Amino acid sequence: MSSALLSPRARTRALHDVGERSPLVARQRVPRARHRRRRPLARAARWAAGALLVLLAAGAAGAAWYWVLTTSRFAISSVEVRGASRVPAEQILAAAGITPGTSVWRLDAPAIVARVETIPEIQRADVVRALPDRVTILVEERRPFTLVHAGRLHWLDEEGRLLGAAREAVTPPVPVISGLPEEELVTMRTAPGPRARAAIGLIRALLRSGSGLSAEISEIDMSGTEGPVLYTVDGVEVRLGVEDWEDRLARLEGVLAQVAAQDGSVNVVDLRFRDQVVLQRGGQR
Repeated sequence: MSSALLSPRARTRALHDVGERSPLVARQRVPRARHRRRRPLARAARWAAGALLVLLAAGAAGAAWYWVLTTSRFAISSVEVRGASRVPAEQILAAAGITPGTSVWRLDAPAIVARVETIPEIQRADVVRALPDRVTILVEERRPFTLVHAGRLHWLDEEGRLLGAAREAVTPPVPVISGLPEEELVTMRTAPGPRARAAIGLIRALLRSGSGLSAEISEIDMSGTEGPVLYTVDGVEVRLGVEDWEDRLARLEGVLAQVAAQDGSVNVVDLRFRDQVVLQRGGQR
């Protein structure tokens, strides 16, 4: 067995210190890292220079924005109204309140839209800037749906809002509404009332029937306490009741056909009773 091998019975050999320096590096010196001295004044100068650049940039931006707001290049020279057919453009311009010469960038578009939409006949409005000096007001008018009798005939839209008075004789495609209370008519320029909404709902039921019944009804009177009263173009009075209008309208078409086939003596058709139709001739049932 080789003497170079270690065994539990062999003598312990001294191990070489691998951490000792070799003769080549024993006299070398490792210089310590030198720490640079901080210069507070130089750093403060750099911060000051950066802050000055920021202030100069902000000042330049402010000056540029001031020029944009005050230069005559962006002063409003014309205001155009588009989309209006029933409302005069002068009325829309007066409500908008745009002063000529104002910078287009100073316009408060949401406030202008809110003022224009206070006109009852206007449903929606928008303001468009056309650089450098023009402004366009786009409007969408409420569409007339039928006429309501309020001392004189006024147009009514599908939501039940009163529009302007009818300036000329017209024949609406759906029945005219009458019999609305005075206190309801006063508020219908801004919000529809309950009887107006009920009358519009009845007209929609007539249109949904898919028949020619809506063309046979000329007027819907909402003044009664027992439901609406319909009048046909032939002068027949139809008492509809307060509920189940669609079912009763479905029966009404057949009843009117029978009445037309007779001698014309029937002047009242009463549908207020369930599963029963009452006809009145010459003042007698």
